[in-house]
Amino acid sequence: MADVTHSDTDSHTAEHGEKKLGLGALVALVIGSMIGGGVFSLPQNFAAVASPGALLAGWVITGIGMLCLAFIYQNLSARCPELDGGIYSYARAGFGDFIGFQAAWGYWFSAWLGNVSYAVLLFSALSFFIPVFGEGNNLISVVGASIVLWLVHALVLRGVREAAWINSLLTIIKVLVLIVFIIAALLAFRMGIFTADFWGRVMQTSNTHSSLFDQTKNTMLVTTWVFIGIEGATVVSARAARRSDIGKATVTGLLGALAIYVLVSVLSMGILDQATLAGLKNPSMAGVLEHVVGPWGARFVAGGVILSVAGALLAWTLFAAELPRVAAQDGIFPAIFARENSRHSPSFSLWITNGLIQVFLLLTLFYQAGYQALFSIATAAILPPYLFSAAYGLKLALTGERYQENERRGGAIALGIVATVYGFWLCYAAGDSMLLSALLFAPGILVYIWQRRIQKRLMFNNAEWWLVIAIVLAAAWTLLLILQGSLSIA
Repeated sequence: MADVTHSDTDSHTAEHGEKKLGLGALVALVIGSMIGGGVFSLPQNFAAVASPGALLAGWVITGIGMLCLAFIYQNLSARCPELDGGIYSYARAGFGDFIGFQAAWGYWFSAWLGNVSYAVLLFSALSFFIPVFGEGNNLISVVGASIVLWLVHALVLRGVREAAWINSLLTIIKVLVLIVFIIAALLAFRMGIFTADFWGRVMQTSNTHSSLFDQTKNTMLVTTWVFIGIEGATVVSARAARRSDIGKATVTGLLGALAIYVLVSVLSMGILDQATLAGLKNPSMAGVLEHVVGPWGARFVAGGVILSVAGALLAWTLFAAELPRVAAQDGIFPAIFARENSRHSPSFSLWITNGLIQVFLLLTLFYQAGYQALFSIATAAILPPYLFSAAYGLKLALTGERYQENERRGGAIALGIVATVYGFWLCYAAGDSMLLSALLFAPGILVYIWQRRIQKRLMFNNAEWWLVIAIVLAAAWTLLLILQGSLSIA
């Protein structure tokens, strides 16, 4: 089947004149979407919650979970070559149209709201060189961010492949910046500092730190977010030159990002003691490198933040526009989202997505608290699609669907179980943000009903009705908790 898919892809490219994405571009999209601004704050983020020993334990658990999830995507991309929407398509294929819609709805909102955050962070980093930009949310920063937004918009309108090429270049540069930091940190690393309070016993005794179990759990709360984007190659799978490259890009991108994250966080704990690291201002990597090489190190890291965020902004613009296009082609989103321009760019989806980003950029200027509230709601909405993807991989392995008659499935079942359990963990680790996301999924029900009425199709089956009721009740309960002051949306 893979050979047929390849030939179909090649004929499609020749017929429509669309240039497809190769393995390098797909790997860059995965790495570029995962490595944004968060990696530059890892030293402080981890030191604030865990000792070196707990950090290593957390990375082992996270690495196993994310690798299983990456292998699930690799397996699904090979066994389900007709599913072009990746993370959304797997949810729909495994559990029906309504769950597929909610996966696409939550992913789309999280993607473009995340771009608002990237735009603000970009100009906050620029303020290191040009102080007038302040925290990245004053008037001149919003104007600058708006200009960058529409430049990215124009770039993507010129074609997905062209935008992916620029993203590849930015990804290479920011990885080089991180490698420079890692080399410097390796040279400055001191084992005595790293092992001084390896299990955090001193801090536990002084009541300034939690137990080892809680420390390990807290490290995983941090790692939950830095791997968002692992699904990047599957989201643009329809643009891939070879179907087999999707799985390769996912696993390769994950391994590259994982190596960088582990080295940055672990080596930093051998340069400055935990208390000092925890007190650094973010991006804390700047403080670490400044300690090693002097003041120029902080500026070097700040420049890396700018390039890294710019690349992530471009990658997530592609994802935020591409997924609604695929969902519209499948009849899940309104048909107008499927429109493309002459360069095969998802033009309507791109206009709507960036228009919403522009509105929320203005919101950060006039109503920062409102933006933060909505961002808190949307950040967790991207996690259920990971769970549904893992569960679909497990479902296929258990039923034997898409497997040859005598093909062994024991390894695939084990992989699916670990990935599904880890998917549940991601949702649990999101805490209150996961509960707040019900406020995002509930309005999506109305959009879904409207779309089904246009298509004159059955609204919900029996199982979906129970899910609708659960979402509405969860949203109502969340609102009640907010009104009572028991749940914060900041």
